[in-house]
Amino acid sequence: MKKLFFTISLTMLLCNLTYGQSFDKAKLDQFFDRLAEKNKAMGTFVIAKNGEVQYSKAIGYSHINGNEKKPSSLHTRYRIGSITKMFTAAVLIQLVEEGKLKLTDTIDKFFPQIPNAQKITILQILRHRSGIPNIKREQNAKENVNTTPMTKEEMLALITKATPDFEPGTKHVYSNSAYLVLGLILEKVTGKPYATLVEERIFSKIGLKDTYIATGNIDASKNEALTYMNLGGEWKPVAETHPSILFSAGAIISTPVDMAKFIQALFDGKIVSNESLEQMKTIVDGDGLGMEPFTFAGKTFYGHTGGADNYGAWLAYLPEEKLVVAYATNAKVYPVGNIMNGATDIYYNKPFQIPALESVSVSREILEKYAGVYATPEAPVKFTVTTDGTTLFFQPPNSTAVALEAVTQEKFQIEGAVVVEFDLAKKQMTVKRRNGERVFTKEN
Repeated sequence: MKKLFFTISLTMLLCNLTYGQSFDKAKLDQFFDRLAEKNKAMGTFVIAKNGEVQYSKAIGYSHINGNEKKPSSLHTRYRIGSITKMFTAAVLIQLVEEGKLKLTDTIDKFFPQIPNAQKITILQILRHRSGIPNIKREQNAKENVNTTPMTKEEMLALITKATPDFEPGTKHVYSNSAYLVLGLILEKVTGKPYATLVEERIFSKIGLKDTYIATGNIDASKNEALTYMNLGGEWKPVAETHPSILFSAGAIISTPVDMAKFIQALFDGKIVSNESLEQMKTIVDGDGLGMEPFTFAGKTFYGHTGGADNYGAWLAYLPEEKLVVAYATNAKVYPVGNIMNGATDIYYNKPFQIPALESVSVSREILEKYAGVYATPEAPVKFTVTTDGTTLFFQPPNSTAVALEAVTQEKFQIEGAVVVEFDLAKKQMTVKRRNGERVFTKEN
């Protein structure tokens, strides 16, 4: 009996050690406090395990109006962008399980007017292998087309008019518009609005009280976080993409707590069957069905990222440990991926140096030498660089000026977005973005 009791006690102890991950909460606090202190982020972060929140931290403000600032909290609601695609995929798979759809169905059954409709399968859309290109309206000088509502008829017309990126099934290219088509298919099959479908089939079903579809501009009275950009140490509001444009590809509002509940329920088999979940987790060319894999602290998580304007979100789940890491931000400055990597390294007690996030000081004399208008024969655009004596400002065509942060005496950045390098001798400015770089020459 003593031997049996010892074995049971040891087993319970090992279980407690396995599920009771000890991590440095103080260091996590220091990391997020540093981001807030240096104006590098605003948002809410959550770590949950077995459905229970283990750590939460809110930094910055959800609403700024002059001197009136409302601090972000665990209950602040954020736009989560493309994490919406996980919800869309889950509802679609529910309909497949109910026999109302097949993954092998071609979309000519629903929208034969879409190019290649007779070749494009629902499975290809889910995996971003459909060839449906990302559509957008033509810009005009009178209005910001992204802030103007889009009807579903206009959406479908733009998709129908667009030239396919490639033959279905031959390549993998991420397509928001393809997931808009999925939303239209869901509505056509069920006869219900997309917002009603996700409410009935997911939000209400698993008790997501702070999750819903955005229908208009961000509403601070509903504890929704407005979106901001940091300009020279000051937070300024950012124009909002109208949620009707995002629809089933990116229109959901939620909190990191609700996001964690959703992905836990998904992996617990409360939304789709375990067999369907395995299909969602099967990765081809970097994508599953509405989810993708991430590596944090050397471990493989599943989930999705999201973002538009200057807001963003990240939802990641580690099945072996029933661990969720969720973050939502209304002001991206320090790259969200770096925040997720840093936080998970701290959680797993891996070596992580909290960044100083100190800007380099550049003299007024040098800043004034960089100021001017820069152009290139390669493109019909000009960039204007100005200074107020202490800060350099970078203004793309038809946009407002944005403060640059000095990395060295010659190199400046908008963190996570663009790097700008100056060569005074050549009177040149090199602009580096994720999709490449281009050299501009200063006009006399």
